[in-house]
Amino acid sequence: MAVEILIPEMGESVRTGTVSKWHKPDGAFVKRDELVLDLETDKITAEILAPADGVLKQSVKVGDVVAVPSSIGSVDPSAAPAASSPAAPAAAAPAKSEAVAAVAATAGTPTATDVRATPLAKKLAGEKGINLSGLHGTGPGGRIREQDVLAANGTTAAAAPAASSSRRDTSAPAAASAPASKRTPMTPLRQRIAERLVAAQHAAAMLTTFNEVDMTAVMDLRKKYKEEFEKKLGVGLGFMSFFVKAATQSLRQFPNVNAYLVSGASGQIEIEHHDYVNIAVAVSTPKGLTVPVLLNCEHLSFAQIESGIKELAGKARDNKLALNDLQGGTFTITNGGIFGSLISTPILNGPQSAILGMHAIKNRPVEHPDKPGEIALRPMMYLALSYDHRLLDGSEAVSFLVGIKNALERPERLMLGL
Repeated sequence: MAVEILIPEMGESVRTGTVSKWHKPDGAFVKRDELVLDLETDKITAEILAPADGVLKQSVKVGDVVAVPSSIGSVDPSAAPAASSPAAPAAAAPAKSEAVAAVAATAGTPTATDVRATPLAKKLAGEKGINLSGLHGTGPGGRIREQDVLAANGTTAAAAPAASSSRRDTSAPAAASAPASKRTPMTPLRQRIAERLVAAQHAAAMLTTFNEVDMTAVMDLRKKYKEEFEKKLGVGLGFMSFFVKAATQSLRQFPNVNAYLVSGASGQIEIEHHDYVNIAVAVSTPKGLTVPVLLNCEHLSFAQIESGIKELAGKARDNKLALNDLQGGTFTITNGGIFGSLISTPILNGPQSAILGMHAIKNRPVEHPDKPGEIALRPMMYLALSYDHRLLDGSEAVSFLVGIKNALERPERLMLGL
């Protein structure tokens, strides 16, 4: 009796997913707990495993949107694995010339009303037995050109100079490629990102305040102890641990920045305060931006922060994040500086009330902090704090950002917890 492959519950907010990849073909023999399918949701990419040994039967295709939870196929334990190797069917396939002849025999010669193709493309297709209806045209309006026919036949234009020079279609010259466009569906993750960003701007009275921080002391301290830190603690000393520590300290001083605005039982807006600091760190992945959460930062050391961020970033890039890695954040830090951004206005990560934007470090002429009136070239970074003005007044937001600046410019006090 076949055993269904079930998509499990993934939390209240995850109701659908998109089949992004089958790791095993339909009819393949699979082992219990072997990875068979990737399901992309608006939060994570879930790996679906085989529930038993047996032959796989797929009931959905790549690109299908399926409900969570639901069945997406089955495994038949009573079926034995095929005796032949996976490559055996390929050996039985007809030779190229036989396959082309078969296509020509079944498809016939398309007429002008069947497809849009240049005269030369039609001529070449007839000579080589190519079914034009199965080709994707690269000419204007999707028109099939001779290059498309040659590509379908496994030939380059250079390999058939006589065919390409004997006749040219003046409406689509071969010498220049026509502009082309295509449409692809947004991934569930990208759709969710878009929805959240728009919702944040519509739901909050968002305002951004800026400041700058002299990174000299942090860079000197990091340079001095980086090698010893990594050797003893087993993790690199980056900039993020300094920013997480500085933000945590300032959040404890200004608890409203660490709070949510929520709807109460009576429908009135209430303030939800938190006695913990969970910092979400924005991570860029090939599928889009994600913000895994580092929990209880108020209790973490520099090494624990670096290790936690490294682990979360690795899981994000490998599509291994679980739902609990993305939940519970009370404040967000995003670092556009790694991409070269000099200044930006980050968008709130609701329901949080504030987000800190880091940027590129650039040497700029500023007044020397220890020698008033003297100009010095110092490594400076612009900081941006976007916040919900419904909850935070400008003075509180500015003071919070100044607290981060002061902590970073005196990192020895930060490391001592002062």
